[in-house]
Amino acid sequence: DMIAKLEQEAEGDATKKAYCDKELKESEEKEAAKTAEIAKQTARIDKMVARSAMLKEEVAQLQADLAALAKAQAEMDKLREEEHTAYVSNKADMEQGLDGVKLALKVLNEYYAKEGKAHTAQSGGGSSIIGLLEVVESDFSKDLAEIETTEETAAAEYERQSKENAVEKTTKEKDVEYKTKESVDLDKESAEMKTDREQVQAELDAVLEYLEKIH
Repeated sequence: DMIAKLEQEAEGDATKKAYCDKELKESEEKEAAKTAEIAKQTARIDKMVARSAMLKEEVAQLQADLAALAKAQAEMDKLREEEHTAYVSNKADMEQGLDGVKLALKVLNEYYAKEGKAHTAQSGGGSSIIGLLEVVESDFSKDLAEIETTEETAAAEYERQSKENAVEKTTKEKDVEYKTKESVDLDKESAEMKTDREQVQAELDAVLEYLEKIH
């Protein structure tokens, strides 16, 4: 009986040891799997958080660029308006002056061209006045052509730069929209993954606690 009892106890011990070994092996495998899963989740979370932070910085820079662009365009608009107003005023003055000179020349030429009048003595003086007025007329015409060319050049440059600014504005606003959306999506996804990681961590803690008991 004693031998049978000892054999039974030995058999029970062997069964218990086999069970413990099996539990230990399974628990250690679970520990390794959970630890690897947490490491993988952490790496993905870190990557998403870093990407989101970079996107937020890029959005901030884009918004600063857009503010600077809006300021530059407003200054351009103001300057163009001032230049155009000055051009309209100067052109009107020059055209009026030119018309006056042309009228004076017409009157003088008609006066000195008349026959039967004693203009011979004054013809020398008349020629000087007409010559002077012709120089003034030429100067007025030249100045008028110059301010018209300047206005056309300035208007064309303003239109070109304004179009460039509009394209840049649209592009950067789209960039802000897309980058903001991506950043928000990443923040949401990383928050969800952190919740998943907490669950896996809780499972790992339970495995570690069980391992301590069976060691």
